[in-house]
Amino acid sequence: MFNFLKPVTDYAKQALQSGRYIGQGLSVTFDHLNRRPITVQYPYEKLIPSERFRGRIHFEFDKCISCEVCVRVCPINLPVVDWEFNKEYKKKELKHYSIDFGVCIFCGNCVEFCPTNCISFTEEYELCTYDRHELNHDNVAMGRIPYKVTDDPMVTPLRELVYLPKGVLDPHGVADDVHRAGLMPSEILQPAVEDTNDASS
Repeated sequence: MFNFLKPVTDYAKQALQSGRYIGQGLSVTFDHLNRRPITVQYPYEKLIPSERFRGRIHFEFDKCISCEVCVRVCPINLPVVDWEFNKEYKKKELKHYSIDFGVCIFCGNCVEFCPTNCISFTEEYELCTYDRHELNHDNVAMGRIPYKVTDDPMVTPLRELVYLPKGVLDPHGVADDVHRAGLMPSEILQPAVEDTNDASS
């Protein structure tokens, strides 16, 4: 007698569930409606990369001892280290060093494990070319001075949202000395170092 009620109740449950899912999606949409859009007029304006940004690798030829640690820790054996053994000084002499940024995954192992710190990350992220073979940088290309957004007179540097003061959503016109909402990594590390020193003394 009441068999017709089951399809009706199932339909009502599905309708309520669909309404709930639509409401959840619209809540995200309405949340973004209250936010002020941050538009960067690239290339005349550029965001300042974060402190641990992994950009183009900078290589210092004179510091390299040809130990090939970077090759061993690289997940894809990417760096090409060409060296010769100098019998007079009984040590390796670096002849050529190159990395193909078209293949590099920017994991940072080479930078982290380099014993002489001859490899470091820069803020450069504009590596696009028309020919993928041009992404294979040798020691001369990687040895050039890193590009910094803040030093470019033709570009207006803008701070990212996480580096802006609390309540400020527009990066235009914010002074460099204004403190951001969160703590800098150095400020987070300082109390830990002090606690370690207190514990050891």
